[in-house]
Amino acid sequence: MEHRTALGATVTAFVTALADAGLRHACFAPGSRSTPLVLGLAREPRIRLWDHLDERSAGFFALGLARGLDEPVAVVTTSGTAAANLLPAVVEANLAQVPLVVLTADRPPELRDAGAPQTIDQLRLYGTHVKWFSELPPPDGTPLVQRAAASAARRAVALARAFPPGPVHLNLPYREPLVPHFGLSIAAPAGAVLSGTPQLDERELAEVAALLARRRRGVVLAGPQPDPALAPALVELASLLGYPILADPLSQLRAGPHPRDLVLDAYDAVLREPEALPALQPELVLRVGAIPTSKPLQLALEAWENTEQILLAAGNWPDPAHRASWVLQGALRPTVRALTRALALATPRPDTDWLARWRAVDRAARAALEAGLAELDEPFEGRVFRELAELLPDGAALVAGNSMPVRDLDAFFPSVPQRVRIFANRGANGIDGVTSTALGIAAARTGPTVLVTGDLSFYHDLTGLLAARRHRLRATIVLLHNDGGGIFSFLPQAHEVPEQFEFLFGTPHGLDFQHAAALFGLAYARPTDRSSVRDALAAALVADRTSIVELRSDRQRNVVLHQELWARARAAVRDALAAGTRR
Repeated sequence: MEHRTALGATVTAFVTALADAGLRHACFAPGSRSTPLVLGLAREPRIRLWDHLDERSAGFFALGLARGLDEPVAVVTTSGTAAANLLPAVVEANLAQVPLVVLTADRPPELRDAGAPQTIDQLRLYGTHVKWFSELPPPDGTPLVQRAAASAARRAVALARAFPPGPVHLNLPYREPLVPHFGLSIAAPAGAVLSGTPQLDERELAEVAALLARRRRGVVLAGPQPDPALAPALVELASLLGYPILADPLSQLRAGPHPRDLVLDAYDAVLREPEALPALQPELVLRVGAIPTSKPLQLALEAWENTEQILLAAGNWPDPAHRASWVLQGALRPTVRALTRALALATPRPDTDWLARWRAVDRAARAALEAGLAELDEPFEGRVFRELAELLPDGAALVAGNSMPVRDLDAFFPSVPQRVRIFANRGANGIDGVTSTALGIAAARTGPTVLVTGDLSFYHDLTGLLAARRHRLRATIVLLHNDGGGIFSFLPQAHEVPEQFEFLFGTPHGLDFQHAAALFGLAYARPTDRSSVRDALAAALVADRTSIVELRSDRQRNVVLHQELWARARAAVRDALAAGTRR
């Protein structure tokens, strides 16, 4: 078979199998060696192509799209360093369990290690950061190679989706000429790849349920996880136990129509008060999902040395302190429901005084934070999340950048009744690709998407803004601009090495991002006081294009305001604890 015809037939078999397996979206950046694959994808009506000019942005956009859709998304690169630029997105997809299908075009074997341009070693390029790697044979026109290509495509999509989800990598070597002749293809076997989730043993579940029933003073720690439908199941379990739920905002329990009387949202402030640690020490912590965002909560878990921990993990092992006595591996929602059924047979007897104590201190801390925020007229980074809690409509998505934004989200975003999906790249906790991830989420959803990000993260992914204009996306980017790395001002470096702090850690850049908005054709506003911030956010949420709302702040003043608010909350917690003791 002539080479161009063989190439077209093999690519057609591969792309058809991707679509048959359920792949509906693919992101790509232009390149020569990937020509056969992108031409094949462009011919497949079931797959939508999203073009990007920067591979790193393409990778994170695909990651956001996969998270917003809860389904596998492909990302395509040409050969060489283009493929290497996907590594940060692949790492995040692996740790955050996002189904990404990475397709890298490559030179054929005879051109490797021979000085051919744009050629690097792409075999197992992403190492242990992918669930599966395979290299396809170069198309040669034989039916076996075409069937192998189709089989690899189906397997890649299935494995990316299978529990626990994550990235897979296929390397596709192509020989020149690279423009295929389409038309002839070999039919691949019909069928599908089916997989399931681990089923927990009922006897072991009964043993865990009996342990939970004996521990009347416990808490549920709901960590980051993506499934909004987990909320009612976890609330039902906590209700049986009489445990408060310490709900990380990324747990999807802070927002929604599910019962929220057990959902506590001010624990980050509560646990900053030293007197609270012994007064609120539980007998047992039932941890669900990934590591919580809150540093005070993590430190409290360390301080509660005699507290048992039961961990419900979705295929990973989030236990860096190695404190979990039981680890239940499985998809979280069915695991929680199975444990609830077992617990109902164990007849737990909740301690109402214990639950009341936690509720009282949580309400006191939240009220103190609200009062402090209400007195502030000057722009404050943390207040943005309080404003968004009131402004976001049902069905919105909220994306928080790493470093300070996700921590302020945890501290200042209260529990709300509207359905809001909350996202952050907390797999590797990096600042790279935040804007592209948020725009990918916006592309997947019909409701408003809001990103709150710092200026260094924004600068780091500046090229990702092109997707907003190129794909006519509607999103609101709240840019917290303090001219540097604001989180370092909260760390020991700020006072232990003050003479070197600005140069080594503060990293001021002096950039005016209004020019970036103009470059990419985005709406822009820079409000200066509390009322204008709220007005700018409200206007951006209904705008017909992506908007940047920039909030300027001073790093040192930001630290002072945080400390003042935490001090008010700690005082309120002490008063609540004292009142509880008097009763």
